[in-house]
Amino acid sequence: MPPSKLTSTDLQSPLGQLASQLTDSDLRLTAYDVFLAVCRTSSSKPLSSSASASNSDSLGYNSPSQNNNHSPNSPALQRSLTSAAASKMKKALGLKSPGSKKSPGSGPGSGEGKSKRPTTVGELMRIQMRIPETVDSRVRRALLRIGGGLVGRRIESVVLPLELLQQLKQSDFTDQQEYDAWQKRNLKVLEAGLLLHPRVSLDKSNNASQRLRQIIHAALDRPIETGKNNESMQVLRSAVMSLASRSDGSFSDSCHWADGIPLNLRLYEMLLETCFDINDETSIVEEVDELMEHIKKTWVVLGINQMLHNLCFTWVLFHRFVATGQVEMDLLYAADGQLAEVAKDAKATKDPGYSRILSSTLTSVLGWAEKRLLAYHDTFDSGNIYTMQGIVSLGVSAAKILVEDVSSEYRRKRKGEVDVARNRIDTYIRSSLRTAFAQRMEKADSSRRASKNQPNPLPVLAILAKDVGELAVHETKVFSPILKGWHPLAAGVAVATLHSCYANEIKQFISGIMELTPDAVQVLRAADKLEKDLVQIAVEDAVDSEDGGKAIIREMPPYEAETAIANLVKGWIKTRLDRLKEWVDRNLQQEVWNPQANQEGYAPSAVEILRIIDETLDAFFQLPIPTHPALLPDLMAGLDKCLQYYVMKAKSGCGTRNTYIPTMPALTRCEIGSKFQGVWKKKEKSQNSQKRNSQVATMNGDNSFGIPQLCVRINTFHRIRSEMDVLEKRIITHLRNCESAHVEDFSNGLSKKFELTPSACVEGVQLLSEAVAYKIVFHDLSHVLWDGLYVGEPSSSRIDPLLQELERNLLIISETVHERVRTRIITDTMKASCDGFLLVLLAGGPSRAFSRQDSQIIEDDFKALKDLFWANGDGLPADLIDKFSSTVRGVLPLFRTDSESLIERFRRVTLETYGSSARSRLPLPPTSGQWNPTEPNTLLRVLCYRNDETASKFLKKTYNLPKKL
Repeated sequence: MPPSKLTSTDLQSPLGQLASQLTDSDLRLTAYDVFLAVCRTSSSKPLSSSASASNSDSLGYNSPSQNNNHSPNSPALQRSLTSAAASKMKKALGLKSPGSKKSPGSGPGSGEGKSKRPTTVGELMRIQMRIPETVDSRVRRALLRIGGGLVGRRIESVVLPLELLQQLKQSDFTDQQEYDAWQKRNLKVLEAGLLLHPRVSLDKSNNASQRLRQIIHAALDRPIETGKNNESMQVLRSAVMSLASRSDGSFSDSCHWADGIPLNLRLYEMLLETCFDINDETSIVEEVDELMEHIKKTWVVLGINQMLHNLCFTWVLFHRFVATGQVEMDLLYAADGQLAEVAKDAKATKDPGYSRILSSTLTSVLGWAEKRLLAYHDTFDSGNIYTMQGIVSLGVSAAKILVEDVSSEYRRKRKGEVDVARNRIDTYIRSSLRTAFAQRMEKADSSRRASKNQPNPLPVLAILAKDVGELAVHETKVFSPILKGWHPLAAGVAVATLHSCYANEIKQFISGIMELTPDAVQVLRAADKLEKDLVQIAVEDAVDSEDGGKAIIREMPPYEAETAIANLVKGWIKTRLDRLKEWVDRNLQQEVWNPQANQEGYAPSAVEILRIIDETLDAFFQLPIPTHPALLPDLMAGLDKCLQYYVMKAKSGCGTRNTYIPTMPALTRCEIGSKFQGVWKKKEKSQNSQKRNSQVATMNGDNSFGIPQLCVRINTFHRIRSEMDVLEKRIITHLRNCESAHVEDFSNGLSKKFELTPSACVEGVQLLSEAVAYKIVFHDLSHVLWDGLYVGEPSSSRIDPLLQELERNLLIISETVHERVRTRIITDTMKASCDGFLLVLLAGGPSRAFSRQDSQIIEDDFKALKDLFWANGDGLPADLIDKFSSTVRGVLPLFRTDSESLIERFRRVTLETYGSSARSRLPLPPTSGQWNPTEPNTLLRVLCYRNDETASKFLKKTYNLPKKL
């Protein structure tokens, strides 16, 4: 007989632990005694006996009498076994019936042509229970003797161990030692069934129980003679029968000695174990139908019913699956199938004793299953993944019965509120993935430590993100398809759990980042990719769910990795921009705007700021981030403001057109022919000079505001403006090489353009061009214009000195200013010269007076002024000169016109302007500065500087103008 190959398991029998010292071997022998006893007395008709069973030591005697129920060779045990038809029971349990398996009893010792196959149920049972033939024969002899006294009584009306003690003597055993062991076993069985685990509870004051306890304890120390009807045996019988005959309320004459829980369940478990082939312990014997039919006959003695049978058989199937290495899935599916029967039973009864055993058994099954399922990543691999579905099914079935039929909590809730299967799977997924995540975390940490001496080792959280992504893919390919049978969103729950686990790490990491480092960006990018992958899996998994997966997605609040990257980049940008602004302030204070600083004639500080901006853009596009296009506008706007700030700062303090134009003196009339005229003119000249100088005093102290320096500023603005286009093209190139750029990033041009700086440069050039022009004319050349031109006698103070100085300044401009802005400054200088020329004629103060004869001098001088700017065709274009000299050309004819005509024209224009209210007294027209031959103030000023009596009298009479200031 082969030894058992069952492995020891960590599973304790949930059917209950015995308080007595009965071993499994004791229980097996006792169960066999019960089996033989009930089968010997339960059949009422003879069955065919096997010829091979004629040996009197095995099943003994041929052709028993039809009515002899007490023959040891009971027809029930002598029924021939057949394997012609497949077992109905195996079919119902879904168990295969392989034809190649060895039958119980066959083995290497079989003689040739002589089959050892058991031919009767009795022989099969003996072999399956590993009972020696000598023991079997002894029990049968005892049963034969007992049977003589059982006429008209059923086996359940006797206490079998008591009767065996009575019938067998020491002479029936090979030696004293075997007899003592046998006697002790039967006494322990009586102790277990009547004292420790009685069906009917014992009263503490019960005399019989106290007496029996004393007898048994004494006999265990010193064996008693039981094989005859002596006094000690009578005392024992009296105590035993007194206890066994107590009624359990069933009104039967049964003796209760083996039907108390857990003794009965443990004995029944031993009988059910015989259904498994001893030669192939993962298989149920082919003859299981007949075997089970006989096993069920023990119910009357053991107090078993169909519900307890279903529960015990479920446990036995499950335990056998575990004990044989969890490889025979048929056993697991059979146990799961039996659980369906148990579920029906659980709903049909509320018996507290049954409920306790049910709860204990299911808790044991569920505990075993959950030990594997709560960390299923550790339990299952490619070698055993096929077992997972069965284990899940069994665990869920057990959980459902426990929750729905055992738990009082469930009954208090509406059943619709609890989806047991889904809740369990949810728990398994979350628990297992948390465990798997923790393992990956540890692995990532050790991987980082191992690579710390290598160049550019990956940060731990970047390694972890990659591992978690792989774990999620593995989960959805291997485990989710299995778990989806119980939980429609298995993959979604899995990725939500992983998302949550990683969230704890990444959020802590994000909160600790102070600056943008390659490691930080690497981690954040890895986190962002992981999150997108996990969300994608969740969305795909939930496509058919009622809410479209919203509940799962709500479990996955964003890591905000992109936001964290954006904030870090914005911090990086701010730091660079703050430094750049400080640089602008510091360097512009030191800038001297030296025209000789470089060949192109622009400021070194401009070269430097453009270089810094170029380097900043390069550094930005080298940042290992996925969001260059999205964050570029922030950088562009900041650089734009810095450049605008540079331009504004560079032009501040340079003055404007109005800074240099002198204040017009009050209107006077000419003093005709006074001998003091020259004196007054000299005095006036000095007053005018003082007034003008006070206005521009602020400009004289700083050499950085000289004409060459202002020209350098203009060149600088032009240079910056032209570099804007170069920078914008370079940005487009950077974007094209950028991994995250899309077509729309190129089509939307605004985000890649400098908006403030170009207009600031244009305005700066415009403003400084005018400032240069008016500074030259009204400030630098004031001695030859304002203080010299036409002062005293016009014929002796003509325009030549002014033209010489202008020409010298135009040469400086031509040599200093970039050719693209040169024309503009020269044009502005011509405009300023024309304005200065008119201002001398129309607001030159009392030191100037013109007769009609002077008009030719004035016209000739003005032509010389225009010729200077035309420069024989090398200067300004003629049409430009004509355009900007049109005002002067319009006013000059007034100096040829006689005073009477001028007065008449003045009256007419004033009346037209002011209407009938001007008839009684002509109002003094205000100075508009917009000189025009039809404008009253222009006509009035020509009269003020007309050196004749008519004009002087008109001004005296009409406005009472003084002759001097």
